[in-house]
Amino acid sequence: MLLLTCWLLPTLTLGAVDATTIAKPNEKNTANQVEILKGFDHLSRESATCVSCHREKSAGIYQQWGSSKHFGANIGCYECHKAKAGEVDAIKHKDFIIAVIVSPKDCAGCHEREVKEFDSSHHATGGLILDSLDNVLAEVVEGAPTFQGRSPVSVSGCEGCHGSKIEVNSDGSLSASSWPNSGIGRLNPDGSKGSCAACHTRHAFSAAQARHPDTCGRCHLGPDHPQKEIYAESQHGILFSANLAQMNLNSSKWVVGEDYSAAPACATCHLSATKDLPLTHDVGSRIAWNLRAPISFRIDEKDLAKGLSVKPWLERRQDMKSVCVSCHSRNTTDNFFEQLDAFVELYNEKFAKPGSQLMKLMSAEGLLTKTEFDEELEWTWFYLWHHEGRRARHGAAMVGPDFAHWEGMYEVAHRFYIEMVPQVREVIETAKQAGKTEAAAKVQTLLDQILNSEFHRWYLGKSDRAQELMKAVTPHK
Repeated sequence: MLLLTCWLLPTLTLGAVDATTIAKPNEKNTANQVEILKGFDHLSRESATCVSCHREKSAGIYQQWGSSKHFGANIGCYECHKAKAGEVDAIKHKDFIIAVIVSPKDCAGCHEREVKEFDSSHHATGGLILDSLDNVLAEVVEGAPTFQGRSPVSVSGCEGCHGSKIEVNSDGSLSASSWPNSGIGRLNPDGSKGSCAACHTRHAFSAAQARHPDTCGRCHLGPDHPQKEIYAESQHGILFSANLAQMNLNSSKWVVGEDYSAAPACATCHLSATKDLPLTHDVGSRIAWNLRAPISFRIDEKDLAKGLSVKPWLERRQDMKSVCVSCHSRNTTDNFFEQLDAFVELYNEKFAKPGSQLMKLMSAEGLLTKTEFDEELEWTWFYLWHHEGRRARHGAAMVGPDFAHWEGMYEVAHRFYIEMVPQVREVIETAKQAGKTEAAAKVQTLLDQILNSEFHRWYLGKSDRAQELMKAVTPHK
């Protein structure tokens, strides 16, 4: 049955909470307050006109909107899609000037704080993948510019999560090579970054949906960033699945320890309110490590080196701990983060830094070509840090033991010792045969230093500890 609208619907707030939880104008929100935006007294003439047609022609969209808080507050089609003549993506539709894309800049008309937080987040920069090695793979190695000058792999793959750069045709319509797209870091025609609909899918724009781990799992999964799979194997994920009915996902404020306590979702740790922290749309504001890079670093390190003022990593760590202690003891929480730091530092020192040093030296000495991914060693190194190394680090960070070990560091070690080291030796021999003896000697010296270090001496049969451990091993039958 189709929902019916009326110009004179009563004013409804965007959440059913006590008046004490409503943030007053110019008053700073605390964790236990929810900012309630006052709706309109009635649906606008423009939106009512839209509805009169689209409830028949776009019944699915109409029903989604009808179940939303926007509907209850008389926020209609026109309030979000309205545009001004002369805007790059403005089109004439019936009697109105509209834009197909509703960007964060449009959402900021009501949700200013949320958009400001999002704009300072790592999510907002997702579209910058267009300048990364991943995009070289999608555009060149895997793909070809067969679709309006773009690779279909990039359009349907990378940009589906990271966001496309929206191209507007001369008639105001949107290019098929960039739209439809709801990637988190989409580069919009109005200059804004991102898509709120990446998490709050149109046209219901549900907070409950954004809080569900499956929403994050749309992009955070797979061999190189399997956060969804790690979460599913963790005790956190198991508890969520077993107690979904107790998660109270539709709560207006959704404060852990008050509105729910059965399990944390992704949003609990990274975004949602606690008794001490307010809700944030800056997904990295509680993250202390960069676990994506070839070599992990503290999240504020590069910005501080540029002289930028950013939230210190230690403050971010304390904020994350304040989430953990909603359910765990302080001692348990502190010990966990000591374990995480030790794991990340081991990955860095044992594999990431030596591997990076070898790759940089071989490149600097002209022993690798300037073309990316045309040599087996480049693929080996990419797999080591981009796939296995990320899996290991995120496994440790998200309490996923199998990903930390078997699908993580075990694979890193195998890739390093059984593939990378022999391939480096092959590069050295090839260089010698080509008369590049000095360059070969430099790489050999570095490789010898690495393999004779305390981390790798076992590989050369020089580790007393390894020998002692092997004596105690029960042979496989």
